[in-house]
Amino acid sequence: MKTLYLECNMGAAGDMLMAALYELLSEEQKKAFLDTMNGLGLPGVEVVPMAVKTSGIAGTHMRVTVHGHEEHEHHDHNHEHHHGHEHHDHDHEHHHGHEHHHHHHATPGHIGEMIDGLALPDWVKTNAKAVYNAIAQAEAQAHGCDVGDVHFHEVGALDAVADVAGVCYAMYLLDPDLVTASPVHVGSGTVRCAHGIMPVPAPATAALLKGIPTYSGDIQGELCTPTGAALLKTFVQSFGPMGAFGSMETEKIGYGIGTKEFSQQANCVRAFWGEEEPRERGDIVELVFNIDDMTPETLAFACSRLLEAGALDVYTTPGTMKKGRPGWVLTVLCDPCRENDIVRQIFAHTTTNGLRSRLSEKYFLKPEHIRVQTQWGPVRVKLARGFGVTHAKPEFEDVAALAREQGLAYQTVFEDAMRNLEDQK
Repeated sequence: MKTLYLECNMGAAGDMLMAALYELLSEEQKKAFLDTMNGLGLPGVEVVPMAVKTSGIAGTHMRVTVHGHEEHEHHDHNHEHHHGHEHHDHDHEHHHGHEHHHHHHATPGHIGEMIDGLALPDWVKTNAKAVYNAIAQAEAQAHGCDVGDVHFHEVGALDAVADVAGVCYAMYLLDPDLVTASPVHVGSGTVRCAHGIMPVPAPATAALLKGIPTYSGDIQGELCTPTGAALLKTFVQSFGPMGAFGSMETEKIGYGIGTKEFSQQANCVRAFWGEEEPRERGDIVELVFNIDDMTPETLAFACSRLLEAGALDVYTTPGTMKKGRPGWVLTVLCDPCRENDIVRQIFAHTTTNGLRSRLSEKYFLKPEHIRVQTQWGPVRVKLARGFGVTHAKPEFEDVAALAREQGLAYQTVFEDAMRNLEDQK
């Protein structure tokens, strides 16, 4: 299956991800990408790939300008990495050295309307809005306000919209079956915001990175931006080492390069594109424990947190505990490499004082993703093949998005997708 692996050893930012993905496109796709991105309908926006180097490594910097000005000149943390420079938060006034006409106070609704008006496929617009919705949720959590009260500044600027749209459009053109990524380097130290000195990662970025493996290091500054974190959260299906699902044969490598140079490390995001042959069998850890003193609400919350932390599955089975008390047997499945992390999360979020761990061998069908065209737009379909059988199921989010946009019942879109899948076989 076609697999995209994102190496985030220097964090992630929208323009760096866009540049890395751009390098993976065919020459024909690159032309279509630039023609589309420069004809989106965003006033004054121009997208130009620049051949640059970082620590002697050649790659691409995607230069996004608005009326001739590149936004990193204003230290916009959602466009370029300017680690150690002033960090501009999403809800403060701009103090630029000259007038700039495109930093306006935009609500999530305004951004959604802007994206809806872009000359892009519906799938791209749906995912671009999902990225901004994730940022809005994180901002609301970070600032203690309702999502509707969030006002975007840098992240709502036109160049940032182009970054998000560009990554989503590149994903659409590549159409990977599986997207995986490395743990994310977030940087270290502090960053100056309008509200004062903030720790790295900044509050909104930290909220977006919940459930995603991250690490810090010696490099001072913000390496992962809110936009980068939101894009990873939207598209990446699994985090870990390359080839975690099987052996991967790399066909192309894309280098998306930032503008700042570091003595310690090349400032780039690497994107690996290739064919990954999934394993049909492997190992899995089964963690089992009993609970008889948690309410259903707190138990449901604990299960959701364990899934966010990287558990593959969490489920409960009713049982009878000591002294005839009704309770639950909780089973948590995880990769062997994540066992210690998940055990810590179990003790943190449940009342159990002990659990049982079993290393089991698992058999599974090979996962695959394809896209089918319904009469209202494209829908991704998850396939699982092996052992002489094939399972198919349309992606819930794609079906739900079309149903909402068209005012249709979910089942209507679902059934149309399944019919078109049969015709495509």
